[in-house]
Amino acid sequence: MLDAILAQLRDTSVIMGVIALVGLLLQKKSAVDVFSGTVKTMIGFMVFNIGSSAMSSQVTVFSDMFSRAFQVSGVVTQVEVATSLALQTYGTEVAMVMVLGFIMNLVFAKFTKFKAVFLTGQHFLYFACVLALVFISLGAPFMVTVILGGVILGFCGAALPTLCQPFVNKLVGDDSIAIGHFNCIGYAFAGYVGKLFAKKSADGELDAPQAEEKQLPEFFKLFKDFVFSVALFMIVLFYIVTIACLVTGHFGDELASGKAFTSYFGNDLWFIWPFLAGLQFAAGMSVLIYGVRQFIAAITEAFVGISEKLIPDARPAVDCPAIFPFAPNAVIIGFIGSFLGGLVAMALMVAFHSETIMIPAAGICFFSGGTCGVCGYAYGGWKGAFLGSFLVGIFLCAGPLVLYPAFAQLGIAGASFPNVDYNIVGSIIYEIGHFFA
Repeated sequence: MLDAILAQLRDTSVIMGVIALVGLLLQKKSAVDVFSGTVKTMIGFMVFNIGSSAMSSQVTVFSDMFSRAFQVSGVVTQVEVATSLALQTYGTEVAMVMVLGFIMNLVFAKFTKFKAVFLTGQHFLYFACVLALVFISLGAPFMVTVILGGVILGFCGAALPTLCQPFVNKLVGDDSIAIGHFNCIGYAFAGYVGKLFAKKSADGELDAPQAEEKQLPEFFKLFKDFVFSVALFMIVLFYIVTIACLVTGHFGDELASGKAFTSYFGNDLWFIWPFLAGLQFAAGMSVLIYGVRQFIAAITEAFVGISEKLIPDARPAVDCPAIFPFAPNAVIIGFIGSFLGGLVAMALMVAFHSETIMIPAAGICFFSGGTCGVCGYAYGGWKGAFLGSFLVGIFLCAGPLVLYPAFAQLGIAGASFPNVDYNIVGSIIYEIGHFFA
């Protein structure tokens, strides 16, 4: 019986429910609110698992086809897929790092000059995965993984948003919010690239070279719909690998004769299947994001009330789309620039015969690239938006190569954690750990 109870407590949905339960009880919420928040958290995580399973199955097929066609390992830089893989095996470690990270974020915000309280819970979850995997790959014991991972996560949540705060203040006009998205080093870099195009105004202050945003063709405005961007991008990728497998003969005579290759396509025609596969991936992404938002909203609510009481001068760090309305066209410019940067990085990997080829993901290019565009635009206009996002886009695609081999040995393969903060902080910890080892 005890073993069964312990096994159940290792279920990540149960762990997330317990976290929400404790946080709501600490705020002395009513019994109805406590029960509702706990159940919503667990249901949200179960929905997340449904979406991640749908995405993971498509990524597995894509990776296999990519390897058949090009004789290399193709890895999609999709953080949601990598997170779902990590939670399946290391859910307890990740959940504990995340909880301690939330607590330490409040501690650092209370007692240091870094006042950001990170309210974007899903990115805490993603970063907790990276940190837990880094320590596990180094052979660290469970408690060392949880304590060091949680302290580092809490510090990063309080401190990293400070890096891009000057550009947020420029856009928003005050110091009321910060960016709660773990690509802050990349956003700050894009902002400083944008300053290269800045001009001095009459009062001697740096300003963007034009007052109005550059108008974009109507077609590009379609990409403001995130699900559409993901669907279109994955459809193109599936068509590329399908045609490549056909041309190189890796599907054999069965496909060449026009028949369905049933191990992949089932009853679908080969030239229709890539379209449906891309849509299925986007549908899985939609379900996954809905689940993440639901279970994270409940957990965040449990911590927000505590942070408001303990740290009245805290600055809320919110998800990056919060600054999109201040320069909406710059978001699309950033998305395009980031995607092109990712393609350049992928081409360089091919040219240098890398054993692993990272493939830029539409979601990362949209959110991280788009935010780079906004920060680059703050002082540099559309030129700063494009160049800043293009350069960061190269790192978003190539950066995961450093940690991917270590994660692949733990079974986290076929997807990666692309954001700049994950890979810079994770790589530093990994190298220091090897040094002391």
